Amino acid sequence: MAHSHGHTPAAWTGVLIAFVGFCVGSVFTVMAQPAGVIAGLALLLLAAVVGGVMSAMGLGQGKSKGMNAEQARAHKQQHDEARRTHEPHAKAHS
Repeated sequence: MAHSHGHTPAAWTGVLIAFVGFCVGSVFTVMAQPAGVIAGLALLLLAAVVGGVMSAMGLGQGKSKGMNAEQARAHKQQHDEARRTHEPHAKAHS
């Protein structure tokens, strides 16, 4: 079963903004410029907000964790069956 491991527009955008924020904050930390450090921190917060908003708009990974609809349905069936028979979750996947 293939998972996307976060290869979505929301994830890439959030990580890119966070990377820039980290770089900005690091440079201004070395230069001892508090305003630049605060700007870097603001970019890190912006990364979280933008990534979250994009994910909410449907540009992130869905609840199925990278599975297609058929795989998600089969996984849910296995999980429900295991719950009914009191089988451990790991056994349902074997």
